[in-house]
Amino acid sequence: MAQNYGCSINSPAEDQESEENSPLLQKQAEQLLVPPKCCSVRCNLAIMMFFGFAVVYGLRVNLSVAMVAMVNGTSTQPDSNDSKAKECPVSSDTLNSSSQILDQPDGVPRYPWDSEMQGMLLGAFFFGYLFTQVPGGYLSGRFGGSIFLGGGVLCTAVLTLLTPLAAQLGARWLFALRALEGFGEGVTFPAMMAMWACWAPPFERARLMTLSGAGGNFGAFVAFPLTGFICHSLGWPAVFYCCGGAGCLWAVLWFILVSDEPRTHPRISDQEKEYIINSIGSEGGSHGWSVPLLPMLFSVPLWTIIITQMCSNWSYYTLLTSLPTYMDTVLHFDLRQNSFLSALPYLGGWLSSVLSGVIADSLLERKLLGVTAVRKIFTVIGMLLPAGLLVAVGFSGCSGILAVTFLTLSTTIGGASSAGVFMNQIDIAPRYAGILLGITNTFGTIPGVLAPIAVGYLAKDHSLLGWRKVFCVSAGVSALGAFLYTLFGTGKIQRWAVSDDRTETGTEREH
Repeated sequence: MAQNYGCSINSPAEDQESEENSPLLQKQAEQLLVPPKCCSVRCNLAIMMFFGFAVVYGLRVNLSVAMVAMVNGTSTQPDSNDSKAKECPVSSDTLNSSSQILDQPDGVPRYPWDSEMQGMLLGAFFFGYLFTQVPGGYLSGRFGGSIFLGGGVLCTAVLTLLTPLAAQLGARWLFALRALEGFGEGVTFPAMMAMWACWAPPFERARLMTLSGAGGNFGAFVAFPLTGFICHSLGWPAVFYCCGGAGCLWAVLWFILVSDEPRTHPRISDQEKEYIINSIGSEGGSHGWSVPLLPMLFSVPLWTIIITQMCSNWSYYTLLTSLPTYMDTVLHFDLRQNSFLSALPYLGGWLSSVLSGVIADSLLERKLLGVTAVRKIFTVIGMLLPAGLLVAVGFSGCSGILAVTFLTLSTTIGGASSAGVFMNQIDIAPRYAGILLGITNTFGTIPGVLAPIAVGYLAKDHSLLGWRKVFCVSAGVSALGAFLYTLFGTGKIQRWAVSDDRTETGTEREH
């Protein structure tokens, strides 16, 4: 296997020429008979993944909204004599509505967790999530991703059903349970990437992968208001029973309907099977037991993806875990308003991520831009502009309308990065896409651990200044990631990712 322990940096023109001469793209340029996309097996797989990741994010964020109802408000509110607690006025309607909503049904427990403890509990999921990314990606690339994606969701769903019991036993038990949920869910995204390495033709990668990954934003959009409604109607324990049950149901359907690759799918047409296999070529499929770990370690493009995703995820996880707290303690929305407005930004993110995938594939298919240019454009748009809008949120003061508008615009535009850095692993090493996503997601999950803790520290007094610091830090980190990716990002297949048969013919020199 060809190995490259360094990394040469070519000019943009050389990058584009290299990408256009890539055998993967040449396969698509040939006169392959392209079967209809509508109702195809690959499109159905993307839809199944879409709903799977909607469930995944529902299981992940349910605690963010339920926490408002789980916690005894008298123990977490700032001192009434503190002027910072009165920065944003609370209307009498909101007070009455909030008191009615937060009064849970008889027998539903409430807990005296302060803001630091809440931050630890919200970040606990990501402690476990860190540890299964790389093993999940490696094993998915070796044995196929369907069992790991379905199994990860199923395990997380079953554990979610035990959340009320763990909370009753104490904060330490809940922390451990959430960490175990993260441990089970950590294999899902690497497994998705490993499956698309076998299923996604090069000119359809962006639209298929952004459609499936957009389920995350859709899940957050649905989970936030649905969680608020269930908390109000049935009490917060019902949130975890409903989310866990939905995850179990989806897992059953997944195992019945999905196969690891086109060759083993019982209901795929011969035309579609031949199209997918021929267009992907030798770079898809299983990577075997060995992987080029040392070349990966010294790969500048891979480290660029890692750092950029860490920077992007800081702001994403900050909003995902802490936005309901901001809506509650600063803007003083009641729980039903809180859950709906917390969900609104993810509606825009869902729509823009799907649209960006279609546009990115169109640019490549028409040869208007090379892979590197497309990935950089969508990454910069999806990180730099949202960073500026986050700063605007920090200076929006007590205006709920301005804050929600800026947050919605920020997350909507941020969806564009789905067609950029977040699918770059399959560009630079299709064969190892699963394990690369495991590696990048492992590092990318670190902000999920640190961001809620940082929010708990920076905004512990629930002041406008504290939350301004939260939003400005998130914006600065995102801008740094966009700058680094502009300098060092690439869409070229790396030498260490080239298969043995192509190495023997010397085609690796094109990369």
